[in-house]
Amino acid sequence: MALEAYASPNSDKVHADVLTKARESCYKARDAFYACLENESDKKPTEIASVGLLYPVQCKQCRTEFVNQCRSSWVKHFDRQYCQNKRVQRLLDDKESRRGV
Repeated sequence: MALEAYASPNSDKVHADVLTKARESCYKARDAFYACLENESDKKPTEIASVGLLYPVQCKQCRTEFVNQCRSSWVKHFDRQYCQNKRVQRLLDDKESRRGV
């Protein structure tokens, strides 16, 4: 999704409403994919996404929609962010279990 696709061919004006709608559809697809990951967390991850993220085959359609609706740089960013948050949560959970709380 290049920025040129959102600009009028005869002017330098960028249509903010089109950009907003594209961003909203990307966020909805992202949220649906990560919700699927959480719902299917008990399934074995067999599919490979970017930055080493693995996901179950049940989320494949959500992943395809996510990739189609978002820029590839956004997909990588959101995948990295999700993996980082999961890693931090796992470390925090592990730390709590060591304390005996």
